[in-house]
Amino acid sequence: MLFLLFLAVIFVLSGIKIVNQYERGVVLTLGKFSGIREPGLRIVIPIFQQITKVDVRSTPIDVAKQEVITKDNVTLHVDAVVYLRVKDAAKAVLETTNYIYATSQFAQAALRDVTGNADLDYLLGKRDEISQQIKEIVDAQTEQWGIDVESVKVQNIELPQDMKRAMAKQAEAERERRAVIITAEGEKAAAQQVADAAAMLSATPGGVSIRTLQTLEKISVEASQKTLVVLPSDLTNTLKDVLHK
Repeated sequence: MLFLLFLAVIFVLSGIKIVNQYERGVVLTLGKFSGIREPGLRIVIPIFQQITKVDVRSTPIDVAKQEVITKDNVTLHVDAVVYLRVKDAAKAVLETTNYIYATSQFAQAALRDVTGNADLDYLLGKRDEISQQIKEIVDAQTEQWGIDVESVKVQNIELPQDMKRAMAKQAEAERERRAVIITAEGEKAAAQQVADAAAMLSATPGGVSIRTLQTLEKISVEASQKTLVVLPSDLTNTLKDVLHK
């Protein structure tokens, strides 16, 4: 009697299941779908019923690195990450044997297709748009599995070494071109300032003469220096006028 009671207790306890808050329980009764169990303490009939717990949290999956030939015939490697969430636990269990693996494989194919139909410049400059295109393709397929693809992010784009060197040389040439332009603009601005100053001195009576005297004062600081100066005629005339006065 005790043995039968013990078996009965074991039978009942084996039917007690705990579904966590982030899970949903898919129940099959005699092999047929019979309902979803919400989080909490749940009881199923042992032997006759089977419960499969499905995680409904957002789940990131890595899309393995893919070798891709772009539209302009550049061979590169691209990988991505897909964020998915189960929105229909029953479909996730009944429509595919492994929804995470199935989504990953389909994302790999979509990644190759989308990147293979884009040229290199578009791929490097429009990464977000490429990710959105992949998301739409994968989301359309996984809808039948009860999976919602929240986002897709293209992560790494690895270029061939010769392409990296060519792009580095191009970037260096661009930097040098900008440096030359900036230097030329600076010299142009300085020349314009000198020209403006010369025009102002020329327009001012005695301006050139005063400037010449200031220059002579600066270069005659050292007593050991001997400087031969040819004075301009206007400065000579100015000095004469001063002396006569």
